[in-house]
Amino acid sequence: MRLLRSTDLALRVLMRLAVAGDSTPTTREVAEAMDVPYTHAAKVVAELQHMGLLTARRGRGGGLGVTEDGRTASVGAVIRVFEGEGDVVDCDGGTAVSPCPLRSACRLRGALRTAQEAFFASLDPLTVEDIVASPTGPLLLGLTPKQ
Repeated sequence: MRLLRSTDLALRVLMRLAVAGDSTPTTREVAEAMDVPYTHAAKVVAELQHMGLLTARRGRGGGLGVTEDGRTASVGAVIRVFEGEGDVVDCDGGTAVSPCPLRSACRLRGALRTAQEAFFASLDPLTVEDIVASPTGPLLLGLTPKQ
């Protein structure tokens, strides 16, 4: 399974903020440190804030911080939100492509749905704190933007 860029970025933002300690980097600083466009980071930060996983304060002395819910958030749950609940394949064809002629008798769609749920279920027990434990956390703190 391939994750969307926004899902990958959301996990990296949470991880970075979970090891930030007392520092409260801005969205722009996080985007630069991760070498991603500011607009992408801002969208992800807004969704994470909406989910209650991070706080964002504006103005002087503002910045981003991970909440306690963000530290204990299930990695599987975060991925589900960013990936959506859709199927791995679009057997109905959407609006641009005709439906798959095999869809009424195909077992692939069900098998892929089962595999997708197994993927999520394997990540459900992991929390953000789990994935930033040493040696990952100290390494995250040492990352600097590309020059």
